[in-house]
Amino acid sequence: MATTWTDRDPAAYLDAVTPAVRQRDARTLCDLMERVTNEAPRLFGTSMIGFGEYRYVYASGHSGHAPAAAFAPRKAASTVYLPDGVGAHEDLLARLGPHTTGVGCLYLKDLEQVDLAVLEELVRRSWATVTAGTFGQRAAES
Repeated sequence: MATTWTDRDPAAYLDAVTPAVRQRDARTLCDLMERVTNEAPRLFGTSMIGFGEYRYVYASGHSGHAPAAAFAPRKAASTVYLPDGVGAHEDLLARLGPHTTGVGCLYLKDLEQVDLAVLEELVRRSWATVTAGTFGQRAAES
């Protein structure tokens, strides 16, 4: 079954996040993404807080939808999803502070150690790219 939007209350989900540092950071990320996107938070799947939506279509014809901006409070780190890939944001990541990355994920262990203005600009830039209207036309299925 594909991951999709749920009717679960994001605030109730955030209330249950542990450890305490992850809950604090999740609330900060929720406020930041809501401010950047002007969208209300919604739960996508079991643990991702998403804002807005984009649709994608692969060359194979497979299509779907995903949050245009999202994060997940994981035990080890908060995961910020960057659908346009971390490579598009190397300049900002260099100024962000302590983090690790995957192809489309930014992992943050403690938001008090990163520059929140840089993080906000990173989310804003990714949001603009993903919601531009042509982003979801993917050439190959990955």
